Amino acid sequence: MNELLAPDALSWSTTMTRLAAATLLPLAIGLERFFREKPIDFRPYVVISVVSCALLIATQDLLTAQVTDGARIDPTRVMQGVITGIGFLGAGAMYREGDIVKGAGTAASVWSAGAIGLICGIGEIWLAVSITAVIVVLMLASAPFTDRWDNTDSE
Repeated sequence: MNELLAPDALSWSTTMTRLAAATLLPLAIGLERFFREKPIDFRPYVVISVVSCALLIATQDLLTAQVTDGARIDPTRVMQGVITGIGFLGAGAMYREGDIVKGAGTAASVWSAGAIGLICGIGEIWLAVSITAVIVVLMLASAPFTDRWDNTDSE
């Protein structure tokens, strides 16, 4: 029964550190989008990232548990599936209004939340922090240039 309630491949502290990073880092991106009143609030960013992270942690546990010669588990295929699926979610945030495509920043940031979760899941927290910092700085610094295309109720 104990093997059902504890990680096989990682320690509890490592697992919780990865999940905490996968929670807090995309929260920073989501809060920037939320405070700028973008179409998607901060919650999906966190959910997408945490689940992406958990899928890789589960894959690592499965690799540890399935140590037979016939077992073929490839974590990169899990990553590929997650990134592809999140791409479809992001595409739903984009739409065209006249000559302007709106929602591209939100779509890209949703996709990046999944990537950050995957990066946390493999334990490269330093990289996830770096990517998050670049994205948040970019979103904040580009706001004055992109605000004219934002949705407004000025009609």
